[in-house]
This record gives sequence, structure tokens and C-alpha cells, in this order.
Amino acid sequence: MAIDDQEDNEFFDTGRIVMPGAHVGEEEAVNSLRPSLLSEYVGQTKVKENLSLFMEAAKGRNDSLDHVLLAGPPGLGKTTLAHIIAQEMGTQLHSITGPNIERKGDLAAVLTNLQPGDILFIDEIHRLQRTIEEVLYSAMEDYKLDLIIGQGPAAKTIRIDLPKFTLVGATTRTGLLSSPLRDRFGVQLRLDFYPPEQLEAIVKRSATILGISVIENGANEIARRSRGTPRIANRLLKRVRDYAEVRAAKRIIDREVAGAALALFEVDNRGLDFMDRKLLLTIIEKFDGGPVGVETLSSALGEERETIEDVYEPFLIQEGFLQRTPRGRMASRIAFEHLGKTYQENLRQLPLIESPKIT
Repeated sequence: MAIDDQEDNEFFDTGRIVMPGAHVGEEEAVNSLRPSLLSEYVGQTKVKENLSLFMEAAKGRNDSLDHVLLAGPPGLGKTTLAHIIAQEMGTQLHSITGPNIERKGDLAAVLTNLQPGDILFIDEIHRLQRTIEEVLYSAMEDYKLDLIIGQGPAAKTIRIDLPKFTLVGATTRTGLLSSPLRDRFGVQLRLDFYPPEQLEAIVKRSATILGISVIENGANEIARRSRGTPRIANRLLKRVRDYAEVRAAKRIIDREVAGAALALFEVDNRGLDFMDRKLLLTIIEKFDGGPVGVETLSSALGEERETIEDVYEPFLIQEGFLQRTPRGRMASRIAFEHLGKTYQENLRQLPLIESPKIT
């Protein structure tokens, strides 16, 4: 399994090794590790089963596949699946990203260059401008493109016939898609985080492609710290390879080498890095475990609120280290225990005391 292309959180350039968004210059490595067939794709069993059924049915009818919406967190393989769909259907893939389509003419140029059966992949489709999104309605439903030529009284509408194509949209935030656009996707699939055993298989496959010597317990150690994300697993594998080539006498990645390398990169045995632990320790040590408002937390960490909410918090909440409450953020018992702190349950259950009103 490989890593997808740039995803929604990528504009937060934090440089963290455990960031699921693609790093700058990573695309060549992504393509080298990307499987080309559904049979080579590791994990996401239900998604593969459904997709295989729909593609076989479409090929049996000599028809195009219904429009496909792929949803899920960054780094799970949505772009990889788009490439696989094109390969399995024997068609050409045209790839663009939502934020890069600035005018209706940009989208029209792409649509009119499609051939029958082609796949149009729009990454971060939830970031399309609404006026541009409306162009897709008739294109997806009727395979027609309505354009307005000219301005004022001289303006006229022309309708262009489009070849029957398949739109594959990828999004990390399904809720930001408008209902009219979302409802036009005949196939809607969601990708979930990977268990360690599947990530271990991904690490072994990638190691074989890259010519890296890794034994089973080394692959397992990398997989356990990869936050359920293939992109991070592949990135950690390459960084551990660098460590093994320079620091390890054996130049083979086993558990000892992987553990030493990831300790150097400050990625602990639960996949938390320096910033994850700093956020949790700030809540525990400065605010007695919380609750603390996100604005206060932003000031204490010296980070923007959006970065905290979109980059740091999702994984910590998913793993149960952090809780969002109406009163603010709270570190959980798991966070206290993981960081070697005493859990102060009684103190955390004290009622909120309102400041006395001045009359």
C-alpha cells in the first residue's frame, strides 16, 4: 500500500514526520510504492470488495463506472485507489485538486479534453468553489457542459456534449460537501485507519520495493508507531533505513534498530511525537489536566488555533488521549498514564465556580 497525494491538512507545513499530509518532494517516492492493481492493495477489505464488484459490473456492460466519492483521513490511499480504478478499467486518469480550479473555464478545459471512459480525479473536492461546483452538476448527471459566452444583453448559453466519464472525488471532510454534489456520486466509500498487522504488511511490501532489509519484528515496531496511516508507515520506514545505514552496524532493520531510530526522531511507542506530548503536558502541568479553552491552549503553546484543531487534536482524540468538552480540552486518564503523571480524578470533577457578579 502506498501513500496518497496531497491532502487537506497539508497546508499546515509543520515538518512533523508523523504528519499524514504529503511532504514536499515526496511524490516520486509515492509513485514508486503505489500498487497498480486492486489485488496488490493492502487493507480496506470492504472498500475493495465493493469497488471490485462495481468495476466488474461496469466492464460487463461495456459502460463507465458510476461516479465515486472516496472519503477518509489523509494518508490512507484515496489517490492510490483512483489510480487503481483507472488501471483496472483500462482508461486514462486525469488528476487535479479542488483549490487549483479557480475559474469555470479551468474546469471546462479539463472536461472537454476527456475521452470516453476516462477517469477525472479531483482531490480535496470539498474545497471547490461553489460557483465552480455547480458546473459539475450537469456534467455528472447529463454529461453536458453549460457555458455562458459574452456579457450583458449579448450573452448566450451554449451546451457542449461531454463523453461519458467517471468522476472520482477524494475528501477528508465529507460534511463540507454540498448535498447536491454529494448526492450525484453513485458510489460512496469511506476508508478507515489501518490495524498494525496490515501496516506491517505494507511496511514489508515497501521494504521489498525499496531494497531495504527488514525483519518481522522491525516491521512490526514501525507499524505500531504509524498512527494507523500507510503514508506515515512508509515515511518512518525510509527514515529508519537512513538510521540503519549510518548508525547500525548490521544495516538491517530489526526491533532494536527501529526502536532506537524512532526514539531519535521522538516518536514514542504509541505514535506520539514531540508536539503531541507537549500539548498533553501543557494541559496536565499548567492546567491540572483541564478543562482549558482552545484559545488559552493556543497561547500557551504558541500555535494557531486552527493548527491545534486540524493537525494535533484529531489523532489524540481518536486514540483517547484528549477529550473535547463544552468547557474545553481535557487530558484523559490514558494521557496521564502514558506520560507518567498521577491522574487527579477528584480535582477534575470539581464543579465550575462562577466569578461573583459585581453589583
